[in-house]
Amino acid sequence: MNPRVKEVKSTDDYELMLVFTNDERGVYDCSGLLEFGVFKELRDKHYFKQAKVVDGTVAWPHEQDLCPDTLYLDSIKENM
Repeated sequence: MNPRVKEVKSTDDYELMLVFTNDERGVYDCSGLLEFGVFKELRDKHYFKQAKVVDGTVAWPHEQDLCPDTLYLDSIKENM
C-alpha cells in the first residue's frame, strides 16, 4: 500500500504541497482537473485553499476528493 497524506498546503497555482506518512514530500498539480465535473468548483481559489487531509487523502468541503494513491504516485517528489 502506498503512503497516505498527513499534511497538505494549497497554493495560488492550484498545486498541493503534500507530506506523506513516510515523510516524503511531493507537489501535485491540480490544474488539469479544473475543467471536469465536480472539480470545476476548485477554480475558485478561495475554495481551493480549503483543502484538508481527511482519512489519508485530500478533500474539500463539498466532498470533492482525490485518490491517495494518485496523489502519491503522480506527485513530483521533493528532495529532502
